[in-house]
Amino acid sequence: MDVPKTDEELLAQCDVQTFRAGGKGGQSVNTTDSAVRLVHRPTGVAVVCRRERSQHLNKRRCLKTLRRRLERLAWKPAERVPTEPSAASLRRRRESKERQAAKKRMRRAPAED
Repeated sequence: MDVPKTDEELLAQCDVQTFRAGGKGGQSVNTTDSAVRLVHRPTGVAVVCRRERSQHLNKRRCLKTLRRRLERLAWKPAERVPTEPSAASLRRRRESKERQAAKKRMRRAPAED
């Protein structure tokens, strides 16, 4: 999924809802529909912003947050390229196993003859 380059394209893919923010702020918050909720239709990701008194600033902040979330959803880790172990690492691994085997041989009970 590609994230649209411009805010207008991204906004065209969203359902925009405005509502009263509530909480602290007095009359200016309680009388204006300044809070904004964006729901990205293709993915269902919802973002709410009610921080600013201005609906336009809240919408801008919502778009910024939505863009970050969509980019995070679209991110995929780089493909791992399998490599062969080096000759030195194979030698070290074999030597380590030989030391461990010798240690375990020494712990065995003596053979009864």
